[in-house]
Amino acid sequence: MRRCRYRGQDKAHLQHVLTAITVNIERLSGLQPAGGTPPVRRPTAFQNFLDQHNIHRPKSWRNSRG
Repeated sequence: MRRCRYRGQDKAHLQHVLTAITVNIERLSGLQPAGGTPPVRRPTAFQNFLDQHNIHRPKSWRNSRG
């Protein structure tokens, strides 16, 4: 994908557009279906440390109420 197969700006542009479409389709095919629950993430080392020392941590950094 780094080297262009065609000569000429129009053909090169078409190749870049088609490559971008292909990459996006590959990315979307790996996503979970909508409506399903996302898998549970494992706690980080820092979260494990807080839990081991009984230090309260909010469930989300966006929500300060825990």
